[in-house]
Amino acid sequence: MFNYPLDFLMVPLQVVLFLFTMYFFIIGFFGMWRRNEVKITIPQKKFAVLVAAHNESAVIGQLIQNLHDLHYPKNLYDIFVIADNCNDNTAEVARAAGAIVCERFDEEKKSKGFALEWMFEKLYALESEGKIYDAVAIFDADNLVHPNFLMEMNNRLMKGDRIIQGFLDAKNPYDTWVSGTFAIAFWIIDYISHQAKTNIGLSAVLGGTGMVITLEVLKKLGWRATCLTEDMEFTMRALTHGIKTTWAADAIVYDEKPLTFRQSWVQRKRWAQGQFDVAHRFIPKMIRAGWKLKDIRIWDGCIYLFQPHFLMLSSIFLLLGKLTEYTNIYSVMPDEILTFIMVGQYLLPMIILIKVHAKLKSWLYMLVYPLFIYSWIPIIFAGFMDRNKHEWAHTQHTRSINYEELDRWKG
Repeated sequence: MFNYPLDFLMVPLQVVLFLFTMYFFIIGFFGMWRRNEVKITIPQKKFAVLVAAHNESAVIGQLIQNLHDLHYPKNLYDIFVIADNCNDNTAEVARAAGAIVCERFDEEKKSKGFALEWMFEKLYALESEGKIYDAVAIFDADNLVHPNFLMEMNNRLMKGDRIIQGFLDAKNPYDTWVSGTFAIAFWIIDYISHQAKTNIGLSAVLGGTGMVITLEVLKKLGWRATCLTEDMEFTMRALTHGIKTTWAADAIVYDEKPLTFRQSWVQRKRWAQGQFDVAHRFIPKMIRAGWKLKDIRIWDGCIYLFQPHFLMLSSIFLLLGKLTEYTNIYSVMPDEILTFIMVGQYLLPMIILIKVHAKLKSWLYMLVYPLFIYSWIPIIFAGFMDRNKHEWAHTQHTRSINYEELDRWKG
């Protein structure tokens, strides 16, 4: 049955890959529906709305105007812009648009995580002046925000949630094939990860923007999330304390996706570096915390962090699998299950395109979507090689539209 010695390497590897594949695949199907919810529609929570901006003068004005127009009492939120190490007129544009601008200059600590940590300390200091906020809502400067965002987050906070991620939509899903496939990938994650895990009681993961965190949690845990993926780092730190991230499907934020493959590569490589960094630092802690607290959500977080390692192992398996025709490697995966998984990889995205009412152009982008997905393979290996490098790579944002234009364009 076995071919020595290669089968002794391939068979355990196949078992691991099979279990991981089935785990993610089964969870994904739980994201195809939403539970009915009776929402709290009385605004009560006060928000500090934070926008981290580095040289974002091209887009910051439209976001500030959009935030002023949210369907939420104006006395229950303030808009702060962190003009972080800017050498353009981001601060002036944001101030003219009506934001409270806090300028930060620190050449040694250059990342969004450091900028947020600096701003949180300023918010704590404001409490002595009587400015007390229940939670922070964090956005990127290139975003646009659904008018009901804060109302939806108020609903979640009133129900006891403490860390919440909103629906990550795309601001420019039809600009180029890169932004289009990027948008499809985010829509898929929204449903097969965030929505699915919410439906079965697991933890979602913060996505860097469109996220809300209570001041109580920030003070209790401290921020201390200053790596290349500060959102993931804070998610995992909170999980080790038994605090999960919940999902607000109707709190929508529209994020600008990269226009070129080069921009996409740089951004995704940074994410890969950050996830390897967080995984290597947090998986041992989370395994211990999961055992101590008997909390399956923490172990699920470990599996999430292991995804780039899983992709690397899958790639190695595919490479070694090329030897099959010569060595007749023993397979532990039934052909029927493999076929089912392959069909599901295309069936789930198509279901999700229907759910988001995607235009014909997105369906055409599905033709090149596999190229986007498989390009993760070299990116993951490059991220692994540079996992100990922490230099922040800024993505330039240029898609300057206001919310009214977005609303008409999407409709």
